[in-house]
Amino acid sequence: MSRAVPPDILSPEFHADPHRAYRVLRDDFPLIHHEATDSYVLSRYEDVERAFKDPVFTTDNYDWQLEPVHGRTILQMSGREHAVRRALVAPAFRGRTLETAFLPVIERNARELIDAFRDTGSADLVAQFATRFPINVIVDMLGLDRADHDRFHRWYTAIVGFLGNLAQDPDVAAAGLRTRDEFAAYLLPVIRDRRENPGDDLLSTLCAAEIDGARMSDEDIKAFCSLLLTAGGETTDKALSALMYNLLCHPEQLAAVRADRSLIAPAFAETLRYTPPVHMIMRQPSEDVDIAGGTIPAGATVTCLIGAAGRDERRYAHPGTFDIHRTDLAATTAFSAAADHLSFALGRHFCVGALLAKAEVETGVNLLLDALPGLALARGAAPREEGIFTRGLDTLPVRFTSARTRG
Repeated sequence: MSRAVPPDILSPEFHADPHRAYRVLRDDFPLIHHEATDSYVLSRYEDVERAFKDPVFTTDNYDWQLEPVHGRTILQMSGREHAVRRALVAPAFRGRTLETAFLPVIERNARELIDAFRDTGSADLVAQFATRFPINVIVDMLGLDRADHDRFHRWYTAIVGFLGNLAQDPDVAAAGLRTRDEFAAYLLPVIRDRRENPGDDLLSTLCAAEIDGARMSDEDIKAFCSLLLTAGGETTDKALSALMYNLLCHPEQLAAVRADRSLIAPAFAETLRYTPPVHMIMRQPSEDVDIAGGTIPAGATVTCLIGAAGRDERRYAHPGTFDIHRTDLAATTAFSAAADHLSFALGRHFCVGALLAKAEVETGVNLLLDALPGLALARGAAPREEGIFTRGLDTLPVRFTSARTRG
């Protein structure tokens, strides 16, 4: 790849191996204007970190990137509007509510999926576990019909496709807009019913939530649920399978995690740095910004390359090595706004569902390790990463000692 021309983030070569391109960008082109997407691209850790923390970088880009498929969400808000909306939804994703109301839901869903293949001696952890697990959890949390799982999965896949449609494919855009209408037709009647007949589910909690007289409208709740299914499904799905693959590729670290389950959190944090599920997040500056040796004009779209920042030699020692014991990544803060990785963003728009993702991943990995002794990659397996905006494994075939054999 020539150093005279910056890599094209839409090229087949980039899709096949983005990390090679990321290094060229970090070293030689820390700020470029990418004409095809009309965006300014940042690739170094310190620059992406600033774009997430500095208030001059707004989320106004979500007006066109998210709102057409989700409706207006918390990610687009600022000031008091953002603070009130976050206060309405955040309590459901932390502390006692998460532990008492939703951890049993997480455990039940993980066990059900694992029980379906633990006797077989082999499985595809993407198709049979990771893809289904977070969606089933969210559907149960919201009190929706799990029989609609395939529909939910199709919806969030179409929405993620819309969000990552950097090449502006009209068919991908149309599928996202159809999904918006289908999801609204499905969920708005359910929301109206929960207002009249509340239960003990998250949807009823959102309907009843009130701060200083402010409540969420039906459209607000629909938009938040759409965001939750997409962000909570797609990212946790890909992070969980990536974590398992990273451990399977490093048997000594897998053995350490199997022996000491407190290492699951560091392994998850390291996975978010090393193989993040989301490789790009956009921002939009409210004024001209000098950064990375150049100037980004006010109102421009900024593409923040999380996948590149996570392997920046200026921030991490041996960044191309997966190491759950690394000392430059703190697991104790990895799931808070003080995180020193960038996969949950930072600042006021730090991911509200970070602790839910942590609970799902820790529970899923714990139960997989308990149920699948001798876990290893299937012979001849060659999983591939796919995607540009979000990126994850297409398959993860494994073998293990089946429960029936042990019996």
